[in-house]
Amino acid sequence: MASPRLRIRPSGWMPDGVDDRPAAGPRELQQAVDLLAGRRWAALTGAGISTDSGIPDYRGPDSPPRSPMTYQQFVSDPDFRRHYWARNHYGWHHLRRSEPNAGHRALAALEARGIVLGVITQNVDRLHSEAGSKRVIDLHGHYNEVYCLNCGHRITRSELDERLLALNPGFLERVGEVDDIEIAPDADAVIEQTQDFVVAACEICGGVLKPDIVYFGEPVPAARVAAASALVDEADALVVAGSSLAVQSGLRFVRRAADDHKPVVIINRGITRGDRYAALRLNAGTSDALSYLAERL
Repeated sequence: MASPRLRIRPSGWMPDGVDDRPAAGPRELQQAVDLLAGRRWAALTGAGISTDSGIPDYRGPDSPPRSPMTYQQFVSDPDFRRHYWARNHYGWHHLRRSEPNAGHRALAALEARGIVLGVITQNVDRLHSEAGSKRVIDLHGHYNEVYCLNCGHRITRSELDERLLALNPGFLERVGEVDDIEIAPDADAVIEQTQDFVVAACEICGGVLKPDIVYFGEPVPAARVAAASALVDEADALVVAGSSLAVQSGLRFVRRAADDHKPVVIINRGITRGDRYAALRLNAGTSDALSYLAERL
C-alpha cells in the first residue's frame, strides 16, 4: 500500500507581492533604536528567527511551498497519523540538535536588562527558553511533549522516541540514506515512503498520541492567548521578529498593540500581513537586527 496522497488545504495568507525595499542598513536600524529607546517592549517571533539555527521557515522569500498537517486530518485518518509520525520521527532528531542563535540570545539579554518584558513565540522549537529567556509564551505549544487525545496522559518526546525506535528498527537509517531530506519548522520531514511505519499508542488507554503542538485548524488554548494579550498590554511597544504574520494567532497581537497606539516594529525578510500596522518595517535578518538593538538599547 502506498503512502496516502496528502490533500492539504492552503494554510492561510501568502504574500502576493515582492518586497522591493532595500535591505535595512545602519540608518534604518538606528531608527528602530530611536523608536524603542526608553520603552519596555514585548517580542513576537516566528519561524524566521530560527532559520540561523538551521530550521527552515514557512513563508520566507526562498522557502518552498509547504503543506502542514491539519488538525482534522490528524484526528480523523489513521493513514495521515502514520504518515505524520513517520516524518516527525525523523524530523525530531534533526530539530533537537538545533541551538539558539544570536537573535534568540539578544532577546534573552534584553529581557535580563528589563527592556524586553517577554517573548510570544509562534515556534515550537523552545530555542528562546534554551537561550535564557524566562517569560516565554509558546503560543503554538512545543515539540518536546506528547499527550493522549483520549485520557490526557503526557509523556516527553524523548520517551516516545524510545518506543518508536523499538517499534521501527532501522527506519532512521533507511531514511538517512535519502539525499536532501527537507525538515520543516514543526519537526516534520518530507518523507514519501511511510507505509510500514508503526505508530505508538497511549500506554495507559491505547488512545491516539499527539504532539503538544497547535495544528492548522486547531484553536490556540485560551489561557495562552490571554497570557500573550496581557504581555502586549503591559508593554510600551511590540517588536515582531521573523514572522510573516500570515495566521491570525500572531496577527491579533499586532492589531492589539496598534489599536492601543503602541509602536509596532516589524523585522522580517519580505512583506508581512501586519505591515499596515507598523510604525517601522525593517527588511532584515533577525540575528543582525536584534543583536544591533541589544548593543544599543
